[in-house]
Amino acid sequence: MSIRRASLAIAASAIMLSSTAFAQMPQQQPDSKAFKFGSFDLVALHDAQFVLPNDGKVFGVGHSPEETAKVLKDAGAPTDSVTLSVDALLIKMPEHLVLIDTGTGGALQQSLSQAGYKAEDVTDVLITHSHPDHVGGLVSNGKLAFPNATIRMSSAEWEFAKKNDKLADLVKTIGSHVKTFEPGAEVVPGITSADLPGHTPGHVGYQIVSGNEKMIDIGDTAHSSIVSLAKPEWPIGFDNDAATGETNRMGTLKKLAQSQELIFAPHFPFPGVGHIQSDGDHFKWDATLAASK
Repeated sequence: MSIRRASLAIAASAIMLSSTAFAQMPQQQPDSKAFKFGSFDLVALHDAQFVLPNDGKVFGVGHSPEETAKVLKDAGAPTDSVTLSVDALLIKMPEHLVLIDTGTGGALQQSLSQAGYKAEDVTDVLITHSHPDHVGGLVSNGKLAFPNATIRMSSAEWEFAKKNDKLADLVKTIGSHVKTFEPGAEVVPGITSADLPGHTPGHVGYQIVSGNEKMIDIGDTAHSSIVSLAKPEWPIGFDNDAATGETNRMGTLKKLAQSQELIFAPHFPFPGVGHIQSDGDHFKWDATLAASK
C-alpha cells in the first residue's frame, strides 16, 4: 500500500465517529425550512453541526493546510477550520411521509416538531449510508425513534452496517424494520435510489421526481460547499474508497452543473438546497432555495 493510500485509510478509520461521540456534541438549535416541490411538500430539517480543524486529515488529504486555507480564504471563510452542517430531508407525498437520513440524534426531533410533524407520522426512512451522523437518529433511548417507519437502505450498506461493531446496538434495534434494495430501485413512489459509490460500500443518493420537477439528495458525495466544490479532485478522509469517491464526486458534480437539477446536500450550510454551478474547471455552490410555502 502506498504512503498516500495508507494515510487515507488511517484517516477514514479515525473519522468514522461513534454514535457516542456524536451524542457528546453540544445540543444544536432546531431549525426547519419548508418549500414546495411539484405536488410534494419538502422540509429541510437541521440536526447538528460540527467544526473540523484544517489539519489535512479530512479536507485536503495529501495537501498542506496552507493550500486548504487559501481555498477557504478565497471564499471568505475562516481558514483554520471547516464547518459542516448535519441535516435531513422530509418529503410529504400522497400516502407517504418520507425522511431521508436521521442525523446524529441531535436536534432532529425538535426540528421535526417545529415543522408540524411527529415521529410517529413518518412512514419511510431512507438511509444514504450508515455513518453515525446519518443513522444516529434512528434510535432514541434504546428504542426506534420512528416507530411506524420502514427503514430502507441498500443491501450492501446494510451488510456494511452489520459488520460495524460500533453500530451493534443500533443494528439490533432496527433490524426487524429494515428493508433493503439494490441501487437504481424505486424505493417509494416518486423516489429512486442512485448509486453514488466511494464513500461507503453501499452509499446511495435519492432522486425525487414530482411532475416535471427533479431533485437529488447527494448524500455524502460532497461534504464542504467550499472545499469539495473548489477542489473536488482532492481526496477526503471520510471516504472508504478515496479513488472511487473522487471519480464519483467529479462525475456527479459535472453532471449536476450541466443539468442544473436541484440538489439537497446534507452537510452544506442549512438548508442545503440549491444548485451546482460550473466555475472554470471546478464548481461553486448556489444556495438558492426553492420558493417557500
